[in-house]
Amino acid sequence: MNPQISRPIFVLGCPRSGTTLLQQMLHSHRRIAFPSETRFVYTSYEARHRFGDLEDEANRRALAEWITRGDTKFRVLELDAEEVIEEIVHGPPTLGSALAIVFRAYARRHGKPRWGDKRPSYFRRVPMLRRMFPDAQFVHLVRDGRDAVSSLMRMPWFDGDIYAAALTWREAVDMGKRLGPRLGPGTFYELRYEDLVADPEHELQRLCIFLDEEYDPEMTKAYRHARRTVPSARRWHLRTHEEPNSRNVGAWRDRLHGPEADLVEHVLASRLLDHGYALTGAARPGAAELARFHRLAAHRWRSRRMHAALDRLAQSREPNPVVSLLRGPVPVPDRLDGN
Repeated sequence: MNPQISRPIFVLGCPRSGTTLLQQMLHSHRRIAFPSETRFVYTSYEARHRFGDLEDEANRRALAEWITRGDTKFRVLELDAEEVIEEIVHGPPTLGSALAIVFRAYARRHGKPRWGDKRPSYFRRVPMLRRMFPDAQFVHLVRDGRDAVSSLMRMPWFDGDIYAAALTWREAVDMGKRLGPRLGPGTFYELRYEDLVADPEHELQRLCIFLDEEYDPEMTKAYRHARRTVPSARRWHLRTHEEPNSRNVGAWRDRLHGPEADLVEHVLASRLLDHGYALTGAARPGAAELARFHRLAAHRWRSRRMHAALDRLAQSREPNPVVSLLRGPVPVPDRLDGN
C-alpha cells in the first residue's frame, strides 16, 4: 500500500449491475470516501462554456454557485455550500479543479485521504473523466446481461423498452472491452457482480491490490453503512441493506418470459460467453424483433458519433484547460474515522 496514493476512483457499468453495492463497499474502506450519485460531474462539463474564463474570480463563483445551488445533487454530500463556494473561488481556475474541490471536501468531512464517484453511465463518459482527471482509476462492474436487463425493466425511472435495456448492457460491456487494453491494468479493472456477492472478501482483496490500498475487512460490512444512508424509499437499492448474497443471481429466469428471454439472450450471446455466463439455448427471435434491435443500435451509434464531433468542437472553444490541478492526498487528521 502506498499511503500517498490519491488517484480518483470512478465506478461504472450498466445500470442495475450492482454499482451501488460496490460504491457502499468502497466507502466503507477507511481511506476512501465514496458518496452516493451526485450527478453534477457530467452536467458541469456540458455546461462549462456558460461560465466563461475561469481566470475571472466572478466566473469561478458563478460555477461554484451553480454546482452547489443549481439543479444538482450537491445536497447529498451534506457539505457547507458557502465553504465549498469560497474554496472553489480561491482554487485553481479549471473545471476539474472545482469538481475535485467538492469531492475532496466530502473526503475531508469523512476523515479520508482519497475520493471516488459512482454513476453507471460513466461508461459513456470516460474520455470526459480522463480529460479532467488524467490520473483516475476506473472500476467496471459486469453483471449477467439477462439479470441486468430484467432488473432494469422493473425500475420506475427507466423509460426504455427491452431493446433499449439490452443495448445498454451491450454498449457497457463493449466499452469495457475497449477500455481494458487502452487504459492498461493499472488504470482499468473489471470484476463480475456474481463473483463479488459470492465471495466478497476475495474479490475486494483483489480490487484493493488494483487500487494500491490495503484491504479493509469493513468493506464486507457495507450494509451497515447502507442502512444509514440508502433511503428505504429507494426500494430498488434495498438489497444494499443486506449482507452480500447470491439470491438474485439468475432471477431473470422468472422475470423474462418467452420472446423477451429469447431476444435478450440472442443479441447478447457472444458477450455473455466472453464474460463466463452460460447460455440456455434460447430460440432465435423473429426477424422483426431483430430488425428493431439493430435499428436502435444504428441510431445510437450515429448519436454517439455526432456527440463526439460536437464535443471536439466544444473543446476547441474552451477558454481554460479542464484538467484538475489538485494533486496529492486530501489533508485529514492523523486519526481517520472510517466513515
